[in-house]
Amino acid sequence: MKNNFETSSTQDLKLFILNKFYKKIFVLAGYKSFTESGLKTFFSQTFKEKNFNFFFKRKPYPEYQELIKIIKSIENFNPDLIIAAGGGSVLDYAKIANSIEFNRNLDKDIISSEYKLKKKKTILLAIPTTAGSGAEVTSNAVIYINQKKYSIEGNSIKPDFFFLIPDFVKSASNIIKSSAGFDAIAQSIESLVSKRSNATSVAYAKKSLSISLDYFLKFLKKPTKENTCAMSFAANLSGKAINISRTTAPHAVSYPFTSSFKISHGHAVSLTLNKFMVFNYKNSTHSTCKFDLHERFKLLFKITKTKNIEDFNNYIKFIKINANLEDNFTKLGIDIENFMPKLLDETNDQRLKNNPVKITKKILKSLILNT
Repeated sequence: MKNNFETSSTQDLKLFILNKFYKKIFVLAGYKSFTESGLKTFFSQTFKEKNFNFFFKRKPYPEYQELIKIIKSIENFNPDLIIAAGGGSVLDYAKIANSIEFNRNLDKDIISSEYKLKKKKTILLAIPTTAGSGAEVTSNAVIYINQKKYSIEGNSIKPDFFFLIPDFVKSASNIIKSSAGFDAIAQSIESLVSKRSNATSVAYAKKSLSISLDYFLKFLKKPTKENTCAMSFAANLSGKAINISRTTAPHAVSYPFTSSFKISHGHAVSLTLNKFMVFNYKNSTHSTCKFDLHERFKLLFKITKTKNIEDFNNYIKFIKINANLEDNFTKLGIDIENFMPKLLDETNDQRLKNNPVKITKKILKSLILNT
C-alpha cells in the first residue's frame, strides 16, 4: 500500500520477489546495515526456498579492488536478479558490476573514461537503507581508484526497480541519517543552480528540498513512520533532480575528504556548501548559465524562508549544527593548508564544470582557505 510520500512496504517487496520466477538471487549489502535495518531477519523469514548468494561489502566507500570481487562473484553465480540493499556505496557497486565486465585494464579504462558499458547482466533491484543519495534512480555511479574518485555514467547502470521501505531506513544511526539526509538537501540545492538544470530537474529539486527542510531535523530527533517516509521520498526526488542536472562544486571537492579522512559523503559535502553558495550568489553576474541565476537564488530563499544570502547562509549553518555536522577543519583533524595540493589535484572536474559560476583552482583554494 502506497502512502502520501510514495514509499512501499515489506509486503510490496515480498510480493515482488515471490510473484516473479527468480531462481537465483544475488544480494549485495553491508553486513552491519543489512542486520541492523531488519533486512537480514526479513530475508531469512520470508524467502526460505529461494537460492540466494550474499556478498557483504567491507569498504566504507566503493573501491576498485572490491568492485572486481563483486563483478567476479556475480559472473560466477549468474543470477537472474540482483538486489542491492544499502546506502549509496552498495548501490553504486551493484550498478557498475551489473553493466561492466572485468578485464585486466579495466582500472585504466575507467581512469581514461574509455570503459564500455555492456548490456545488463540481469535485473537490478535497489533497496536503499538510507534516506540520502537517491542512487536508486540515477544513471551514474562512483568508484575510487587509488583514493581518487571516478564516475561511471550510462543509462544501462540505472536500477530496473526500487523499493523505498521506511522500515529498513528508520533504524540507521544518527551519524548515518544526518550525513545522508544532508546529502539529499545539498543535492537539491546544487541541482537548482547547476548549469545543466532544466524545468523538470527544478520541479524535482523544489519538492525534495521543501520536504527535507520540513522533516530532516525531526527525523534525526525522533524518527517516526511519517518523517522516515518523508525523508526517503525526498532523497529519491533529489536523486531524480541530479540525474538530470548533476551536482556542482560542493560535491566536486567532497570526494578527497572522504577518501583521505573517511568523512562520510554527505558530511563531506556539507564542509563547503555554504562557501560555494555564497560565492555563486555574489558572483551571479558572471554566471555562465542559460537561466537567471539571481532568480534561482530568489527561489531558494523562498523555499528556505530566508530573506537574503546572509540569512540563507545562517540557516544552512543552523541545520548543520543541529545535525551534528562539524565543518571546522581543525576540529575534524584536517590540516587544510597542507591538504590543499591533494584536494586541488583530486577535485572532480566534471562536477566543478556544472557550477553556475566558473571556479578556477586559484579561486577554489582561496575559498576553502578563506583568503
